[in-house]
Amino acid sequence: MGRIEELAAVYERHVSVPWQRSVSGAQRVMLLVYEKELERTLRARVGEFEQATRRSGHDWALVDCTRWFAEWMAADEYRESWFEDPELLGMKLEGEFREEVAARLRKELEAAGENGVVALLGVASLYGFLRVSEVIRSVEQAIRGRLVVFFPGTKNESNYRLLDARDGWNYLAQGITLHGGGPAL
Repeated sequence: MGRIEELAAVYERHVSVPWQRSVSGAQRVMLLVYEKELERTLRARVGEFEQATRRSGHDWALVDCTRWFAEWMAADEYRESWFEDPELLGMKLEGEFREEVAARLRKELEAAGENGVVALLGVASLYGFLRVSEVIRSVEQAIRGRLVVFFPGTKNESNYRLLDARDGWNYLAQGITLHGGGPAL
């Protein structure tokens, strides 16, 4: 059994436990942490996680945010000026792009309902533009079921590092790794 299949098995043990309905939005998040080198393998086998979710009696919606920055930038009428002076893009990223990402994800979360899992794939593509922690905090109130974030990086206790490159952050989410993952919710 490969590492992604093993991670899917660990995930299935977590998602199959009856869900507490009285937990906060932050506690409804599962970060599936895997080595960044496994991104392509995970994408090829993401169906393993869908099957695990459905076997557990939950609905599944896969949301891939890989192209969101490119789509957002392509739609901006001033995109050429941003390329000429990228430093000016900082404020626009913190305001408009973060809200664009949060709005897209919120829409999926609201459609999923209390029995649904929304799985967010492609968060590595947001690196350098915004922090995953900020996106999660922006949508916490909209999580009615569970939000699963495929997270290429590392977890050390409750500290997460995307792509092993950026300073990590502490978070209340349930971290699921091959080497343990905390109590199931």
